[in-house]
Amino acid sequence: MSSTLRSFLPFTLALAVIAFVTFSFLITLPLSAAWAFTAGVLVCGILVPILVDFKSSARSTSESPNAETSTTSFQGESATLYVGNLPYRANEEAVKELFSRFGTVINVRLMKDRQTGRRRGFGFVEVAAPDANKMISKLNDFEFQERTLKVREARERQDEENLTD
Repeated sequence: MSSTLRSFLPFTLALAVIAFVTFSFLITLPLSAAWAFTAGVLVCGILVPILVDFKSSARSTSESPNAETSTTSFQGESATLYVGNLPYRANEEAVKELFSRFGTVINVRLMKDRQTGRRRGFGFVEVAAPDANKMISKLNDFEFQERTLKVREARERQDEENLTD
């Protein structure tokens, strides 16, 4: 079963029941209950998710050709936030959607291990500077996909020369 059909299953069943009621009680067609239910499942349960999936995939390919980075054009002051204790299954779009609730998100970069390609559980979110403090206060210690996020302003990376002085 495709992920689209699986995610729409409760919606599909609800629409199938509505179609069943519509076909069997409201419309006086000579259809048996089995045919009404089958028509409801086919129309509402298979065609709708396929059309929604087709529409969303067409929209995502036209909006962002590179799915690995999540960027928004923004002009003005920006701040970079460190986000730690991220779930390993979280992707850029999920993190962007979470942070977008509290302000403008410019860019999301989730760090990956160079050798394995797996996510490392932290990343950086570039946001509009006026929204940074609000995001830190709202999302630090926030429960996200069964993990408690740690959000703070990112610090510049120190060079190795500075550490030996």
